[in-house]
Amino acid sequence: MSPSFHLVPLAGFACLMAAAAVEDLRRLVIPNVLVLALGVLWPLQVAAAPAMSLGSCAGAILCAAAVFAAGTLLFSRGLIGGGDVKLLTAAALWAGPGLTPALLIATAFLGGVLTLALLSPLVLRAVFAPAEVVGAVRQMPVPYGAAIAGAALIVTIPPNLG
Repeated sequence: MSPSFHLVPLAGFACLMAAAAVEDLRRLVIPNVLVLALGVLWPLQVAAAPAMSLGSCAGAILCAAAVFAAGTLLFSRGLIGGGDVKLLTAAALWAGPGLTPALLIATAFLGGVLTLALLSPLVLRAVFAPAEVVGAVRQMPVPYGAAIAGAALIVTIPPNLG
């Protein structure tokens, strides 16, 4: 295999994460087909990656399973959406054990920035009538998939380019 063949699935990862972010921003939905494609593309990355060992693959699967279990608990309590759980699980699979903590921290940071942006007076005035602003703030959905996708791109892409 060519030394740069691993960039092909990595480019697919970047495109799929960007598509998930756009869809979540537009419709507050992360299509299952995008998450499924991320899962299908990962073994191609493993096969093409220059230094992927069996141990690091098992670690990535365990990290993804742990993220899924924690996400399922949060989903059952109504704290996170199901699409967000699936997208974060796929992102953890790609990040692997070494980068999953950074992925979670970057997701939290970007999610906070996104929430603050949505709560800015300009956004609130553009979307809601002045009398509805206080109630709207309590009920405003946050497209957290955009934060997850952004964090996944920030954390996963640079180490795979070297």
